[in-house]
Amino acid sequence: MANHSKSSIRKVAMLFSGGPAPAANAVISTCAAAFNKNGIEAIGMKNGYSNLVDFNPDRPLTEGRDYLRLDSARLRRTRNTGGILIGTARANPGKGVDHPDDLKDSKKTAKLKTVYEALCSIDADALISIGGDDTMRTANKMKLFQDTLPAGSKKIPVVHVPKTIDNDYFGIDFTFGYFSAVETMAAEIRNLLADAEAVRAYYIVESMGRGAGWLAYGAAIAGEASLVISMEDLTEDLLTTEETVNKVSGQKETRKVMKVDAFVERLVTLMRHREEHEGKEFGVIVIAEGLAEYYPESLLGGIEIERDPFGHISSSSVDLGKRIAKHASKVYQDQTGKKRKINGVQLGYETRCARPQAYDVILGSQLGVGAYRALVEEGLNGVMVSVEGQFDLKYVPFEQLVDQATLKTLVRFIRKESDFYKLARFLESNVSDQPQSGTDRRQGDRRAGG
Repeated sequence: MANHSKSSIRKVAMLFSGGPAPAANAVISTCAAAFNKNGIEAIGMKNGYSNLVDFNPDRPLTEGRDYLRLDSARLRRTRNTGGILIGTARANPGKGVDHPDDLKDSKKTAKLKTVYEALCSIDADALISIGGDDTMRTANKMKLFQDTLPAGSKKIPVVHVPKTIDNDYFGIDFTFGYFSAVETMAAEIRNLLADAEAVRAYYIVESMGRGAGWLAYGAAIAGEASLVISMEDLTEDLLTTEETVNKVSGQKETRKVMKVDAFVERLVTLMRHREEHEGKEFGVIVIAEGLAEYYPESLLGGIEIERDPFGHISSSSVDLGKRIAKHASKVYQDQTGKKRKINGVQLGYETRCARPQAYDVILGSQLGVGAYRALVEEGLNGVMVSVEGQFDLKYVPFEQLVDQATLKTLVRFIRKESDFYKLARFLESNVSDQPQSGTDRRQGDRRAGG
């Protein structure tokens, strides 16, 4: 590594925002160690932006309460641990800044200004944000806000490290923690599959995955689920429209929603095919939690939908897996005259602080080192750290990842033409082939999973 003498950075602050992910500590530990080795102080802000947005000059930020000094003693043997050394939260200082013109509005940028002043108060020379697409949006806004400061103002360069078990980021193939989360969830699915076979039942597993189906697909493939459905699979035959009233503006809106009857029919068709042509009266079906955004409000029975500070739906308030399971159970009985136990289960939280696999530790460590190199060796600002090939570092400018007109990031869906998507379709129970002979009926479809 290059010596830090070429850089003016003497203290760097890092924070982790949003949901946890395996290998978080690999990023934090290795990043801090890189700075420490080169005589630069590294501090970790506790619980994301929470303490920064609440900063008051009359109550200075203090070590222990608001941030931790990430020295060698604190970092000892932390790279492979679960959890997050510095904690996390979903505080959103960029809320309300939805267009470049908003950066000129002092009221809308008040929280960004507070964060900036808080970092200046502890003499931070750079900021490393670790988090998902929402956190990257905030990082971009922090950079843009500083671009509006008067000439001669202190500038705190911002570098972002991509994190999400959802793996829905542009600019990087796989995010740290994804494979560890997939393996943890796949193990749960395999356990449910054994239980389902023992009692001749079905489990509808609602997997984390708000915007895209990467986690649901990965867990279904590794867990040998019978079928996986995510937002990418909502073709026009599964969609309709619904008129709702915006609770904030009071205006009527038309939004796309799923045809729940058609959706459930697909699941029941699979169940009946497995029973009639494969002799299997059990299985696990994985659905992505992001489908809750498409669940008709008219079927919620007046339940108030909760949303986080970034506006994302709280899947627990919909409990999609249980709703679909209840609906499927009724349709199955109506069609067959028989009862079939179908249970809805939510999986995901147990994956986020799991002990990371080697791949994620290696990837997280390289991204952590990459944040150091971006700031100190390359002198960069407003970039996301990424890797390609043999973990070769690359730096992607925010402008390539954030729509500069709306200041929003784009969701990276699974491409239906990709071989990853085709693999999941290849491995699921195939209901298109109808075995005719007794031999075919006994053998079933050799492509199918559990």
